Amino acid sequence: MSGAPEALREAKRGLRRAVRAARDALAPADRAERSRRIAERLLRLPELEGARTVMVFASFGSEVDTGPILGGLAARGVRLALPRIAEGEVVPIAYRLGDRLVPAALGVPEPADGPPVPEAEIDVVVTPGVAFDRAGYRVGYGGGFYDRFLRRARPEVPRIAVAFALQVVPEVPHGEGDERVDLIVTEEEVIRCPPR
Repeated sequence: MSGAPEALREAKRGLRRAVRAARDALAPADRAERSRRIAERLLRLPELEGARTVMVFASFGSEVDTGPILGGLAARGVRLALPRIAEGEVVPIAYRLGDRLVPAALGVPEPADGPPVPEAEIDVVVTPGVAFDRAGYRVGYGGGFYDRFLRRARPEVPRIAVAFALQVVPEVPHGEGDERVDLIVTEEEVIRCPPR
């Protein structure tokens, strides 16, 4: 679905509200168990074999808990990067488990300090989002940060979304500037999206 900018924005807002409400309704223990299963599936992906540097995000609120993903990658010796928003853009920052995080826009945790990681050195991007469809379209939190970042990343870098199964919907409203992901990992399955 695409359409006039205002209609598209309104469609995304409605979807964002509905899916966030469903995600927020998950009991904490259920969310933790689903997150653990998502981490297990993600860490088995062939796309992560040989990856030296992976950008993940620090989860907040009712998102998939990325703690097990960060821990699993760190145990393999993978260099981690977390996003920091600077001047409206995502900047990957080197991260080690236990480094201090501070709440930024919308309460999203980001590294308090640390050196930037050159985008050319990132081998895999694990992306957040509120809703996804099987074509790989995503709705984030409305800032367009990841769409712009994904356009700057090397084209061959796998874009892997992590989401609860309830976040996968029949169709995500999308427009010209919306970037797709390659895979969506849920607690139930790995969805391989059509090539970009």
